[in-house]
Amino acid sequence: MKFLTLSILPVCCCLFSLTAAAQLISDSIEVEKHFRRFHFNRPENNKKNKRLIFVLHGSGGNGKQMMAGASKLDKLSSSENLIVVYPDGYKRYWNECRKSATTPPNLENINEEAFFEAMIQYFKKQYRINTKNVFVVGTSGGGHMAYKLAMTLPEKIKAITAIVASLPDPSNFDCIDKKVAKPVMIVNGTADPLNRWEGGEIILGNGVTMGLIRSTESSFQYWSDLAGYTGQPMKTTLPNTDPKDGKTIERYQFKAKGKPEVTLLKVIGGKHDYPGDIDVHVEAWEFFKRQ
Repeated sequence: MKFLTLSILPVCCCLFSLTAAAQLISDSIEVEKHFRRFHFNRPENNKKNKRLIFVLHGSGGNGKQMMAGASKLDKLSSSENLIVVYPDGYKRYWNECRKSATTPPNLENINEEAFFEAMIQYFKKQYRINTKNVFVVGTSGGGHMAYKLAMTLPEKIKAITAIVASLPDPSNFDCIDKKVAKPVMIVNGTADPLNRWEGGEIILGNGVTMGLIRSTESSFQYWSDLAGYTGQPMKTTLPNTDPKDGKTIERYQFKAKGKPEVTLLKVIGGKHDYPGDIDVHVEAWEFFKRQ
């Protein structure tokens, strides 16, 4: 990944009143001649050492669309001293280590690391975040972007959660992986027709191809090996709180003192969607807190 000169220039900030207690802020930062946008609710308190969570949309989406799905996480912001941020991908996509991807950010080699570093500095200056507690949770293409940040920017990212996303196949990987063990949680469905459990090629409905991905189990094994785990993970079946969704969840967890936790939530019957038994973003925060 080529790092170029970074220019940080916050531009006009637009405020939209949501309630008496919350304001949606949309702002932009100039990164290598591209204005990159992000959205967040203004914090309700002025406490220091806030934790920062990036919530990343999937391919073809945008940050504002993710806000509804992560509303329960956002409601925890004040009590948990969080800032939840919803960035926009470049032209609705991310440049996320998939060499074969025919998306604009991959073809133009957009510098995503510079964008996220600039946002971290923005929130450090404006809201006094604790830069040692920066987390990323992403869905689909956003999950692939989360993997990338854990691999190429591990010194800035504390932990990640990747939802309905698996690592690129080695033949489809074009990033410089620093191979730093990190806390990682994966939430994948066994019946996902797009990000298939067993791996394979991803072709989006609009003709965009993303190339080959690893299997879910191989992705889990990658992070487990990097963290130094051997043997079998601890298996737990989560309560089936939503029997109507046709899904059940098994947790496979590696956790040991002095090592980053690596967890897989196997959503049996899960497709390219969220299970009803848990709120995946709140579950991600519970995972992040353990780190």
